[in-house]
Amino acid sequence: MKATDSVLVVDDEVDILELITYNLSKEGFEVIAVETGEAALEHARRNAPALIVLDLMLPGLDGLTVCKQLKREPATAGIPILMLTAKSEDSDVVAGLELGADDYLTKPFSPRVLVARIRAVLRRRAEHGAPNGHAGAQRIEAGSIVIDRNRHEVLCGGNEVTLSATEFAILWFLASHPSWVFSRTQIIDAIRGEDYAVTERAVDVQILGLRRKLGEYGRYVETVRGVGYRLNPDD
Repeated sequence: MKATDSVLVVDDEVDILELITYNLSKEGFEVIAVETGEAALEHARRNAPALIVLDLMLPGLDGLTVCKQLKREPATAGIPILMLTAKSEDSDVVAGLELGADDYLTKPFSPRVLVARIRAVLRRRAEHGAPNGHAGAQRIEAGSIVIDRNRHEVLCGGNEVTLSATEFAILWFLASHPSWVFSRTQIIDAIRGEDYAVTERAVDVQILGLRRKLGEYGRYVETVRGVGYRLNPDD
């Protein structure tokens, strides 16, 4: 994490905005706080932040709509999004992750956990997505899928597809070990660390989104019943 990393925080509750702003500023982040989805879209388009903390329950444009629009536009599609929700229903989390969000927290939350999650998302983006013009390209070809780690680029049959940081990390991990079968827990440990608190259901959601974005090549990501997942480009 660089001290100049900017975080756009979107929440209509002033006390929540103040709490997040205080704790992130204390950790060296530059914080931009807005209260509506419309303001979030305007700021993200004008000056893309390193990450967006996005409440789902917003007046006007709700968080899911904001997330969908950001992920649809090339200029903002690569911005990591961490969702905040007061709801505990799986459907809210699933909808956000399927739209391309990278992580989520339910309210009430610990500021320390929020900071840790933000750092983890930014660290994954730096490890899996930051370009490096001086290093040799880290590139994997899996059948008709080409994954370039330095460019954070995935081509399917020659066409580029846009993945979230988490989807990219999962695809890279599976493609690095073709035909190997990994449990959901092993996938979580590999891409986020053993102490990362996430459910196995969240892995299923990410895999579902990954397959959909890969289109006809989503068939390469196979489910091994009772075990987990593997990438098999030789099907």
